[in-house]
Amino acid sequence: MIKRILDFYKISFPAAEPRHDEDARRFKSIRLATFLSATMGYGIYYVCRLSMNIVRKPIVEEGVFTETELGIIGSCLFFVYAVGKLTNGFLADRSNVKRFMSTGLLCSAVINLVLGFTNSFYAFVLLWGLNGWFQSMGAASGVVSLSRWYSSKERGTYYGFWSASHNIGEALTFISIALVVSWVGWRYGMIGAGIIGLSGFLMMSVFMRDTPQSQGFLLNEETIQNSVDKRKQSEEFSRAQKAVLRNPAIWILALSSAFMYISRYAVNSWGVFYLQAQKGYDTLDASFIISISSICGIIGTVLSGIISDKLFSGSRNIPALFFGLMNVVALCLFLLVPGVHFWLDALAMVLFGLGIGVLICFLGGLMAVDIAPRNASGAALGVVGIASYIGAGLQDIMSGVLIEGQKTVVNGTDVYDFTYINWFWIGAALLSVVLALLVWNAKSADTE
Repeated sequence: MIKRILDFYKISFPAAEPRHDEDARRFKSIRLATFLSATMGYGIYYVCRLSMNIVRKPIVEEGVFTETELGIIGSCLFFVYAVGKLTNGFLADRSNVKRFMSTGLLCSAVINLVLGFTNSFYAFVLLWGLNGWFQSMGAASGVVSLSRWYSSKERGTYYGFWSASHNIGEALTFISIALVVSWVGWRYGMIGAGIIGLSGFLMMSVFMRDTPQSQGFLLNEETIQNSVDKRKQSEEFSRAQKAVLRNPAIWILALSSAFMYISRYAVNSWGVFYLQAQKGYDTLDASFIISISSICGIIGTVLSGIISDKLFSGSRNIPALFFGLMNVVALCLFLLVPGVHFWLDALAMVLFGLGIGVLICFLGGLMAVDIAPRNASGAALGVVGIASYIGAGLQDIMSGVLIEGQKTVVNGTDVYDFTYINWFWIGAALLSVVLALLVWNAKSADTE
């Protein structure tokens, strides 16, 4: 039984009869369908991950959980996700990414559906933590798919487009799930996320493909030889993945990404809560403002790869510095300007979205993938991922504790002091910029 399961998820065998040059149009069509389904599929992964962030305030108001308990629940996903992203990054390099990625989304969708029917804190901790594991099957599969279907000369551009899936998913969550919650309550928000997740699973199952070789397309002599010599292929996977673990630049990038993820998930996890509690917005208005960052993030991620590939010859350092500083400025505008200023809050989210959109692409994966061996891109993403989501998990716990700890009740109304939280979030963004500067001259392992 276990062997059958392992065989089911193994990387696909090459087709018995390779296709020829006249099939170039068919190759591009299959590659585009794979790319689009992986991109939209990973966007829907985010709906099944961020649904909890929309329902936090209604859950507190109904007395189901406290802010600290919500922080603990949220951190369970991040910590398990961190371990899973490292483990599944290594597994994705050797897996059928179509089956691997679609399975993760299916399981995540089912968990969202189940949580719409319970009030148990322990059920939320267990299942939301388990959701983190299934969520970790998505990103590595998407990156490995890109590496299999696109050359290094095209990778930055298409990685930028694929990274827009983060923001597509965020925008879809902050708009659609917020509408459902405002109409019929938080339980249906969780159920709605599960239904959207099931639709994404069906889409990937139909349109995504594993490798070009499994469709009969042999991209170069190296892939032909490796597909024939499985033992040599396994040895090269192991050698490349060990090189990733020994590369200090990748670990520095991982730490830089961890601090960036603290600021990113500060807004994603607590931004709606912050706008409701600190500035008095209702659920729809608060979600709309946060969704602006997601929509602008699409622009940032799409342009990031194109700009770095076309204007900086594949170098990510200068745009990473610029947009890292933009992230710091955006958080200062959002958190440090007192009073309710809708257009200023919206502007802050425009800048935040553009900055985080680029940084997710660069610090969150591409810069590490660039300096890792090509056949260990999943491992490189796993190293960055485990650090990033440990940072995100610690952020959720610390934010929940500090928010509840600085809460007072005045005339029966909860009043929050976000002073310490503000500097925690802004300081993390600034540290991310400083750490990224330390790997300015790092070189690709394939060119050394």
